[in-house]
Amino acid sequence: MLLSKMAAEGGGKEMNEIKTQFTTREGVYKLLSHSEYSRPNRVPFNSQGSNPVRVSFVNVNDQSGNGDRLCFNVGRELYFYIYKGVRKAADLSKPIDKRIYKGTQPTCHDFNHLTATAESVSLLVGFSAGQVQLIDPIKKETSKLFNEEIKL
Repeated sequence: MLLSKMAAEGGGKEMNEIKTQFTTREGVYKLLSHSEYSRPNRVPFNSQGSNPVRVSFVNVNDQSGNGDRLCFNVGRELYFYIYKGVRKAADLSKPIDKRIYKGTQPTCHDFNHLTATAESVSLLVGFSAGQVQLIDPIKKETSKLFNEEIKL
């Protein structure tokens, strides 16, 4: 009887609401957009230091109209994607190339814009322990490793 009285007074309108977030004893559940849900795993917060994220862009002038390529690092992981602009989200579940480094982490990277083509891109990656690596994320190959006496 108490429930029917609450429903008659407007207290039951919450039953018809679609919730976008709720909390249980296991944790908080949220409704996420596709781009937020499919992004790469987050690096846990480290109170002793932060893991800066670096982003590099290059245009390869391919015939499909999606000539921009995007590279970014999160912690020890390096990702390479086709960039479709700010209005259309990249499919973060399908990188062109993904690399995970064990002993050290990428701290900076940049493309060689003069030699970039749709079939090959030179990406220079600097690491926290002093190594420098030249890679081609399209061909998925490593060309050169500088300061290689320091192990990756």
